[in-house]
Amino acid sequence: MPKTLPLLPTSLVGSYAQPEWLIDRARLAGRFPPRVRARELWRIPPEHLAEAQDDATRVAIREQEEAGLDIVTDGEIRRESYSNHFATALEGVDVDNPGTALDRSGHPNPVPRIVGAISRPRPVQVDDLRFLKAHTDRTVKMTVPGPFTMSQQAQNDHYPDPESAAMGYAAAVNAEIKDLFAAGADVVQIDEPYLQARPDAARSYGLAALNAALEGVPGTTVVHLCFGYAAIIHERPEGYSFLPELAGCTADQISIETAQSGLDLGVLADLKDKTILLGVIDLSDHAVESVETVAGRVRRAFDRLPPEQIVIATDCGMKYLPRDSAAGKMRAMAGAAALLRDELA
Repeated sequence: MPKTLPLLPTSLVGSYAQPEWLIDRARLAGRFPPRVRARELWRIPPEHLAEAQDDATRVAIREQEEAGLDIVTDGEIRRESYSNHFATALEGVDVDNPGTALDRSGHPNPVPRIVGAISRPRPVQVDDLRFLKAHTDRTVKMTVPGPFTMSQQAQNDHYPDPESAAMGYAAAVNAEIKDLFAAGADVVQIDEPYLQARPDAARSYGLAALNAALEGVPGTTVVHLCFGYAAIIHERPEGYSFLPELAGCTADQISIETAQSGLDLGVLADLKDKTILLGVIDLSDHAVESVETVAGRVRRAFDRLPPEQIVIATDCGMKYLPRDSAAGKMRAMAGAAALLRDELA
């Protein structure tokens, strides 16, 4: 990374809690994450929305800094979901006449309908990155949805098979990541939860699509796998159905959840050459963990990986947490990092 980070740096996975004045959090939490646009969620009139999103993003950046996080995101404040902000900006998809696809819970959702070759006519998140960099001097990370996940969240009415659709998305993601690094991103994370949710298809072509999205990328990259938002997916499996396979991906870092699932960290033996974003913040419980609780979750990994290969992170995004809970959990995470650095010193 271009900036010097301390041992055991801390980071959100991506999203932070959006303020109630900006978005209708009850409506947001009462539905599955939108795959097409969901403009009805915003409380601010369209003519003032961009300004309001900028203001809320400034707050999210500042709260991460005040909590003591080392790697800062924009909180994904401008997004209705982690994936639809990017997926609905592409050409070759019809979002006004959506199709249907099953969510990871088996629930049918309106999704973009692929009607032509997928392409990215212009950068989607570069302006968001520039805004982030203008408001912090810390290491910055941007997140983009992964090609396999977007292909699973779309109705394919154009490509001859699902793999071809995933490769179409991979080319768009690859171009976006390169533009983000060219604009000064320190880290770019690809969110690929459907590698875990659809392991058979993932083994068939998911890794190939992921590596195509990463081809020729010049900076530090992360792949995030999760079990779904805790506010929506309540059952947590004890282990990943697709994880050792990521040893074969070209990303530098792998982001996993361990707090909510009590994950057996023996799985890290398969990823010994990767830096691990270790999810140690439980998002299924609004109560703020103690510093010692969080530190104990990190210590579990020390017999599997050297501390130099660990980034302390949340299990998944904080989008659905109350803001006071999210801020407290960030402080606990930063406090645990400080405690562990003292112990290791």
